[in-house]
Amino acid sequence: MTAATEFVTTEFVTTAMSTTVSVQLVGAIPEAAARAAQAVEWFRVVEAHGSRFLGDSEVSRLCRNERGPQAVSPLLFELLRVAWAVAAATDGAFDPTLGRALHHHGFDRSWQDGHRVPRNPTPDTATAPLSGAWRQAVLDEATGTIALPPQTMLDLGGIAKGFALDLAARSLHDVPNMCVVAGGDLHCRGHNPRGAPWRTAVRHPVQQDGAACVVEVAAEEYALCTSGDYARVTAAGHHLLDPRSKAPTPSVGLRSVTVVAPHAVVADALATAAFVLGANAGAALLAEHGVDAYFIDADGTHHEVHEWGCTTFTRAGGTT
Repeated sequence: MTAATEFVTTEFVTTAMSTTVSVQLVGAIPEAAARAAQAVEWFRVVEAHGSRFLGDSEVSRLCRNERGPQAVSPLLFELLRVAWAVAAATDGAFDPTLGRALHHHGFDRSWQDGHRVPRNPTPDTATAPLSGAWRQAVLDEATGTIALPPQTMLDLGGIAKGFALDLAARSLHDVPNMCVVAGGDLHCRGHNPRGAPWRTAVRHPVQQDGAACVVEVAAEEYALCTSGDYARVTAAGHHLLDPRSKAPTPSVGLRSVTVVAPHAVVADALATAAFVLGANAGAALLAEHGVDAYFIDADGTHHEVHEWGCTTFTRAGGTT
């Protein structure tokens, strides 16, 4: 194969989970277009089960019903199980029960159509938890049930996209070369259409349409997810709240954290937790969990973590 040779590529692009989702399949794959379209459907499935912005989603119904332990679907239970495991591993820096605090800070509208989400359930301001309710919740794997503290509002936005990326990639398990991308986060396998490793430009948090760095990973399969303070903002600040203060993390902290790991659900949640913790504590957390990462501070300083040891981060301008 010459340097100019490219493999046949099938690409499917659509909108799901309020972002652009694309699937690239490299090589001659039987029924490639249909396979790519089917992989994208996992984003709609996860959204239907786990989005607080859909009034009829399974998680919205769960939060409206306060009758003790409730049976949920296997998919939602697995999403909740992973979310609770990450919450425990990060001592609450990742908090799936921040829904009410996010609502309070103006994140109460669908980013897709602007529809305002009603508070769910109607709050009693004297007792409604803004965060930390995951510590009192009970997940029972034997019965597939969860019991939430009264008036808990779940928000799974810090993990749901990564969960969907992994499910989409799993549905393409027999495709040796593919990449699923959702709003800048991704799950890749094998090589790109030119037969080379996949390379990803990470968005610069300040320079619009600019790249902070280019990422190349020496692994057969990997995921990359970024959390930043530039994506979703209201008058109260950005959407990455510190569960300890129930407010956006301070502007003197980080601008973005990119995590590279074997699974997107892990990279997604750990990027959120590391952003909340800040550069030093966040780097320690990511090192503990054996991933690679790229931090950009508010002052423009760049930091790297190389515990997985598979990733090269090349800064815009050519430095590594």
